[in-house]
Amino acid sequence: MSDKPLTGRARADRQPHSLAAWRGLGGYAALSLALKRHSPEAIIAMVEAAGLRGRGGAGFPTANKWRFMRTGSERAGPGARYLCVNGDETEPGSFKDRLLMEALPHQLIEGATIAAYAIGATEVIILVRDEYRAAAAALSRAIAEAEAAGLLGRDILGSGFDLTMRVHASAGRYIVGEETALIAAIEGERPVPRHRPPYPAVSGLWGRPTTVNNVETLSSVPSIIENGAEWYRSLSFTDEGGTKLYGISGCVERPQLIEAPMGSTARELLHRAGGIRNGRGLLAFQPGGGATAFFEKAELDVPLDFTSTKKAGSSLGTGALIVLDDRACPVAAIGRHMRFYARESCGLCTPCRDGLPWVSKLLDALEAGKGTQGDIEVLHQHVALSGPSGRSYCDLNTGALTPLRSGLERFGDIFTAHLQGFCPVGRA
Repeated sequence: MSDKPLTGRARADRQPHSLAAWRGLGGYAALSLALKRHSPEAIIAMVEAAGLRGRGGAGFPTANKWRFMRTGSERAGPGARYLCVNGDETEPGSFKDRLLMEALPHQLIEGATIAAYAIGATEVIILVRDEYRAAAAALSRAIAEAEAAGLLGRDILGSGFDLTMRVHASAGRYIVGEETALIAAIEGERPVPRHRPPYPAVSGLWGRPTTVNNVETLSSVPSIIENGAEWYRSLSFTDEGGTKLYGISGCVERPQLIEAPMGSTARELLHRAGGIRNGRGLLAFQPGGGATAFFEKAELDVPLDFTSTKKAGSSLGTGALIVLDDRACPVAAIGRHMRFYARESCGLCTPCRDGLPWVSKLLDALEAGKGTQGDIEVLHQHVALSGPSGRSYCDLNTGALTPLRSGLERFGDIFTAHLQGFCPVGRA
């Protein structure tokens, strides 16, 4: 049993396996076990016992989401049911799903097929951002191979379970990470969030019961079915089961993707990435991507799981560590994030559509040494008035303002110094 169930079977050159090669490595054994030995309810119970939580950012218990789908399907009556796979991956600093789709497409297909069986889905749609063309091609080839081998389509492995699967190319917008916006994008509509209720498990894609799961989440499923829930939990350092794909980028010697036990610390991951670039000191890091609050040296040993990072004042998000050294200006870093989120707003609600561009302009002025004390006060007002969850139509605005809120709290003196036209970061 590998201690790297997500990446342990990847080729060194990151090229996808053929179906024959993948089956030679044990691929699709978990699917056979699932269809021949386990009921859908038993699979959901196994995933719950394994402690698998969604790897797309929110960390919602996967088994709970799957149960909502089964309940919603009962209410909806006969007809199509969908599993949508979120492969859009536009969170700044995140690049984990790209590896899984490009190098290990059959692993994702197997996990998605098992999940579809568990929730009663009739079709799987894998949404992939347009820039990930190698991933889309690898998945399309793998789907065709699986269909030809009877691993997709009608009566899969003689089980009586039917399933179709296809890849859907997305234009690639950050808002597509919100599940109802993703559903709208697949339908060919403008990708904006939808009012809930009804929830997707009851009325999602084309009004039918739908579950949306992340690529990494579904890629974790085959190892749970094959090796058991207890084994999967044993891989973790905490109560949240399994391993995690941590991306580490920014001011480090070797930016990379690392599969490590859930609950690994930033100190350990930094060491594996060769430490801070050019021997510099650490100023701060974001533990879960661009929309997470900053940590500093005091948080280097916080276990990087959903519960611990939240308790410490940030969030795990996608597990994408963005590192700032002691010469990296946090005002500039937050400004870059804010320009991105302002551009990616769907424009549906005022706090996001109008507020984020305003914040972005204020930060640009501060960085250029043209800001005023009033600008800093307005930034505080934005955080206080529109930052809390529930103040905008979806949580994009809340996430976008999180690094600003955290930056003002932790680096207020640096913001103030910019009023005098200089940045003190890195000065003796």
